[in-house]
Amino acid sequence: MRFPYDTLGEEFPESTTTAAYSAADTHTLLEALDALGGVHGLDTLDLACGHGHNTRLLARGGARRALGVDTSEELVRRARAHAGHIPGAVAYVVADTAKLPRMGPFDLVTAAYLFNQAPDRTALHAMFRSIRANLRDGGRLLATVPNAGAYPHVDWSPYGVRIVERIPAGDAPLLKAQLVGDPAVVFEFREWAHSDFAEAAVEAGFATVGWQPNRTPPADAARDEAYWTAYRAWPVSSLMTCTA
Repeated sequence: MRFPYDTLGEEFPESTTTAAYSAADTHTLLEALDALGGVHGLDTLDLACGHGHNTRLLARGGARRALGVDTSEELVRRARAHAGHIPGAVAYVVADTAKLPRMGPFDLVTAAYLFNQAPDRTALHAMFRSIRANLRDGGRLLATVPNAGAYPHVDWSPYGVRIVERIPAGDAPLLKAQLVGDPAVVFEFREWAHSDFAEAAVEAGFATVGWQPNRTPPADAARDEAYWTAYRAWPVSSLMTCTA
């Protein structure tokens, strides 16, 4: 089961723009892109694009091509509605990453909370193979992935997400969760270990696999330094970095 995108499309975009964990994810991605020299002139692919937030970031950064892909027709429709005022070549398509056709080649692929949706190891490896097949040699994958092992030891509720149950099942445990709000948005995902992601990346032909810790935005009146210090002790996600 994925996020209930098609019936709760309004709530999901709102959560990604206001939740603290999402703000930290965006800050982490932007710092990583800056460290790579930006995206100006690059062909970029944004997987699990949702309503297109990261796709638009790539386009605003000067990407020659910014293509967003998601399995949800409703979210792709919403992403297209937001894209009209964005400069550059922005487009969106509905597709399953595990069965992704050749759309590239691309210089950069971004993916936010994609791999944790793989229901089994076969699908997980298929995702990485599809991405590698769409990257130029030397191209990069930057993927926001959940950190395993937090539940039940850590409460992420103050940061916008709550894990309510962990069910051992299949190739990876199933986590039942909520996006904090009124009403809460219920969703599920698989608790893959980082080593599972690395194994799939190497099998797909990526030359290097690395990890970057989550970065947090500057403190402000709403979220002071103590708030972010507590979050950095056990953040929701890490940034997986792979070179083709």
